[in-house]
Amino acid sequence: MGSAGVLSLAGVLSLAGVLAGDNGVQSAGIPLPLDLGPPVPPGKDALSHSRGPDCREVRKQNSSEWCRFIRSSPDCRLEGGFLDYLNGVFCVFPPRLLPLAVTLYALWLLYLFIILGVTAEKFFCPNLSAISTNLKLSHNVAVFSLTCPLHGVTFLAFGNGAPDVFSAVVAFSDPRTAGLAIGAIFGAGVFVTTVVAGGIALVKPFTAASRPFLRDAIFYMVAVFLTFLVLYFGRITLGEALGYLGLYVFYVFTVVLCTWLHRRQRQEGLAPHGSWEAEVPTDAEEQESSGTNSGDYGEEYRPLLPSQDTSLRILTTALSPLDYRKWRRKPWYWRLFKVFKMPVELVLLLTVPVVDPDKEDLNWKRPLNCLHILTSPLLCVLTLKSGTYGLYQIQGVFPVWGLVILVGFVLAFITFITTSNDEPPKYHCVFAFLGFLASAMWINAAATELVNILRTLGIIFQLSNTVLGLTLLAWGNSVGDTFSDLTMARQGYPRMAFSACFGGIIFNILVGVGLGCLLQMTSSQPVVKLEPDSLLVWILAGALGLSLVFSFVSVPVQCFQLGKAYGICLILYYLAFLCVALLTEFRVIHLSTI
Repeated sequence: MGSAGVLSLAGVLSLAGVLAGDNGVQSAGIPLPLDLGPPVPPGKDALSHSRGPDCREVRKQNSSEWCRFIRSSPDCRLEGGFLDYLNGVFCVFPPRLLPLAVTLYALWLLYLFIILGVTAEKFFCPNLSAISTNLKLSHNVAVFSLTCPLHGVTFLAFGNGAPDVFSAVVAFSDPRTAGLAIGAIFGAGVFVTTVVAGGIALVKPFTAASRPFLRDAIFYMVAVFLTFLVLYFGRITLGEALGYLGLYVFYVFTVVLCTWLHRRQRQEGLAPHGSWEAEVPTDAEEQESSGTNSGDYGEEYRPLLPSQDTSLRILTTALSPLDYRKWRRKPWYWRLFKVFKMPVELVLLLTVPVVDPDKEDLNWKRPLNCLHILTSPLLCVLTLKSGTYGLYQIQGVFPVWGLVILVGFVLAFITFITTSNDEPPKYHCVFAFLGFLASAMWINAAATELVNILRTLGIIFQLSNTVLGLTLLAWGNSVGDTFSDLTMARQGYPRMAFSACFGGIIFNILVGVGLGCLLQMTSSQPVVKLEPDSLLVWILAGALGLSLVFSFVSVPVQCFQLGKAYGICLILYYLAFLCVALLTEFRVIHLSTI
């Protein structure tokens, strides 16, 4: 990958570490205790007994005591975030309006998923693509990521799994929400490998690429087995956390080596095409299948004589999130969804630069990019640690955000007078790194709010973090991959979509668990407790392992010919698992505690 690629990967990891500090237990000066005392009863979060009464006890109090209980209980304090959801639902809204508050929170939860999806798809991924192009990294090491088509298992896989990984890192940063991370990672794994994979087989029966499937299934089963051991022993050490990341590095190395060997064998005429690779669409097909990219904004407004455009016109067209020609030919439900996305897209366009290597001008918009020099750093300081650093006053006089505005204005002015509207500057690639950082901060902020609101809903409905993770959080983070995979299958690339089901989630579990736990550790606290909060965790881990074993055995038995019967079996398996999980959560099914 080269020294530049290694440095970029290190930058990604270090950036995630900074972002995790937004909610990290260690960053707040609260070391994670190793001695947890007596076991916590199932259904309660680990460490809750060290924080006083469990916050879920609030619903057992008289409604007139809800607000006092929330404000006096240390366990009810949310880590990070801009909004105090618990205080809002139990103190701002009167008890009789609790259904209204829950409805508003549910709508805000859906909108947070929209923010995560739009940011990752239209801003995070394109900038990662530009960075990889600038660093001359391969986009075709493997075909696993469909949210960022054909970006492979290099660090660009981070683009596809960004919402999942950021949500996991944020959830792992607080022991009370670690169950959300476990539930989401395992829950998304079960969902993608059953519902999505089964849906692909139902939409278009196909012949799976044999060796890539076996390779990915083996690596994923190893990752699940390691996580099972970590949960069984109730802790993860520094070496084990590094082992997760090391296993992913070894996985990438294996993919690169297998691809190189296959290409060499094909050149020598020794290997058939079908046994190794998923089909790869041409560039035109790729653009059509992806449906949208960073060029959606303003592409149809490009004038015949761009040199005659004023800076004001360039700015207004670049800030337009609406393609009027596409708007006219789309159905009503697409228009309705677009209306909901437009405020998010407008704010992102104002704060996140996008470099597009596929465009002749690299998406250079001089007035907007100069504005980004001011808005992107301001966004970073105001979202890092929920604005604590941005509001800090230097020597008690001048705020940090004021200094950022001052420096940004000077740099923006210099850039504006030394560049032209027609040609991007030689240092335009710097905007890709700035856009990557700004979009990562947006994703981190949205993931923080997402975890906090899920914990709030769990307290309201007396649900464990695990069941919230395996349902709402897993479904929300997987919905984008579901639609893209099924769309790819309908367009004639089922093998490519099927590879994404098993290849993409390997990154999520290895980096999500490894990095999420690693960022909690210090030299004095090299161990993180991961005690399951209920028997549901074991059911979830067993269901994921069983689904992988089923596919690992049944797919070769079918000679890799996957049809509707295979798809129906996978979907029925997920429905059965979901029923067992929910019945266990609500104590309808009583199993002996492990």
